[in-house]
Amino acid sequence: MTPATKQLDKARVSYRLHRYDHDPKAESYGTEAAECLQLEPAQVFKTLLAATDGAELLVAIVPVDRMLDLKELAQAAGTKKAIMADPAAAQRSTGYLVGGISPLGQKKTLRTFIDASAEALPQIFVSGGRRGLEIELAPTDLASQTGGQFAPIAR
Repeated sequence: MTPATKQLDKARVSYRLHRYDHDPKAESYGTEAAECLQLEPAQVFKTLLAATDGAELLVAIVPVDRMLDLKELAQAAGTKKAIMADPAAAQRSTGYLVGGISPLGQKKTLRTFIDASAEALPQIFVSGGRRGLEIELAPTDLASQTGGQFAPIAR
């Protein structure tokens, strides 16, 4: 159990857990998950944290085969600029280690943006809160559980 699965269980959201053996030498945690679980990379989403020009932390959820477009994220958030958050600040805010940050069950509620590509998929995969653990769920359930909104934030 992780804070992410506890949140889903409490809300009675349907999901499936997928475990794989994480290689500490993996260069990309998200790509590793897609490869180990034999999934299309467009189905597997990574959780990134960015900071606005006002120092607000934002959660951005994008497919592992794409990059976060910080200009699009800033526009979706209604701010002038966004930069990648300091990893230590991301860990403090979420309660998760980098590489295992789940968009669910975070210590602090942050504004969350999910790439619009997720809306076309019946199920997506996000970190379960530790390296080697993925949660499969409907994108609409992810949005409802995170207060997230869909926006074109990946390139």
